[in-house]
Amino acid sequence: MALNVQDLAESFQDAGIERGDHILVHSSLSSLGSVEGGADAVIDALLMAVGELGTAIFPTLTGCPDDSRERPPVFDARHSRCWTGRIPEAARSRDGAVRSLHPTHSVAAIGKLAKWITAGHELVRTPCGYGSPYDKLGDAAGKIALVGVTQAANTSFHLAEEIAGAPYVLLPDPVDLSLIDSTGAEAQMRGTYLHRWGPKRDYEIFEHAMIDYGICRVGKVGDAAVRVMDAMLLRTLLVRKLLDDPLATLALEERAGWIRPA
Repeated sequence: MALNVQDLAESFQDAGIERGDHILVHSSLSSLGSVEGGADAVIDALLMAVGELGTAIFPTLTGCPDDSRERPPVFDARHSRCWTGRIPEAARSRDGAVRSLHPTHSVAAIGKLAKWITAGHELVRTPCGYGSPYDKLGDAAGKIALVGVTQAANTSFHLAEEIAGAPYVLLPDPVDLSLIDSTGAEAQMRGTYLHRWGPKRDYEIFEHAMIDYGICRVGKVGDAAVRVMDAMLLRTLLVRKLLDDPLATLALEERAGWIRPA
């Protein structure tokens, strides 16, 4: 039978999403099985699970391998479609959703902290760094949920990579570019750094430690495995791992091409 909003909300709460939570959700709609109402029903269920005092946040990423100083990305908060799935694409278009202003790593947020979480992303010098929604999530004692996707989809790993100065995460040259905000006004970004595409990561190797330390809880919603993590504890673990080994998140076959900083 198809899952409805109430079924999903109860299952999300059983998986570790609580009322009052501020939660960043990476998702695969198809992984859940049959859902009555599709992506919008999943969003409604998440909002029901976190309640009026909570916030549901969705990664609406738009970056591509061609992004560079020579070919800066073009971003319009109103119209730029994301490639992160049907659920975030539906979320960014909903009434009441607030989208952060960033050329590659925007998020859409709905709920109590939506305006605060998304504000000022265009002022951050790196996509996921200090002051970004991914950083603010930890400050708000927030959580990360992976719904039917693995740690490979967990954008918050980039926050730790940027904080720790991993040598393979950012392009070397800063970029100046223009963005269009939700009102249609133009905004300028000066001296921001974009992500480097190509270096293969292996985020899966951290999951056993995350579970052992109580950072990650694995449950089930419909047919999907759901991983729920404490955002600040995850950041702390990953930054410490990367400070010990700046190549820690790279796949083993990639490491020979990078020199560890002194």
